[in-house]
Amino acid sequence: MLKIAKLTDYGTLVMTTLALEPAACLNAQELAARSHVAAPTVAKLLKLLVKGGLVASTRGTHGGYRLARGAETITVADVVSALEGPIAITACAQHGGGCTIEGSCTSRSNWRLIDEAVRQALSAVTLAQMAAPRAQIHSARLHGKTVPLHAVAARE
Repeated sequence: MLKIAKLTDYGTLVMTTLALEPAACLNAQELAARSHVAAPTVAKLLKLLVKGGLVASTRGTHGGYRLARGAETITVADVVSALEGPIAITACAQHGGGCTIEGSCTSRSNWRLIDEAVRQALSAVTLAQMAAPRAQIHSARLHGKTVPLHAVAARE
């Protein structure tokens, strides 16, 4: 089964929680309560998301966290990359050197095509779309074009 890490799933949920109140500056405890993710996990995620440039932090009594830029400009691919590193189905597709059959492998270039398709699919959905109720999500960007979301789902 191909799936993202549970931490990344929680990270997307925390980011979506921030996107729901873009003007608010929420502390880690508030984010944990609103997202229903354990406070230590939220704290760990916030460190990674700040480091990844997706979340901005403010210190002090009224400090907290908010999105570093608009939810419509942050994609699911951005969140996955910040929490898991480069998006790659196989290690050799992203970077070579670690495989003993790399020189004779006939599927490496095809894995790169698959990696690019996954990356484009994750880049097609913004955080603003993730924060919207399901009924409000009508389209996504795929291959540089706006397409109906049901067409994206049909390609999966």
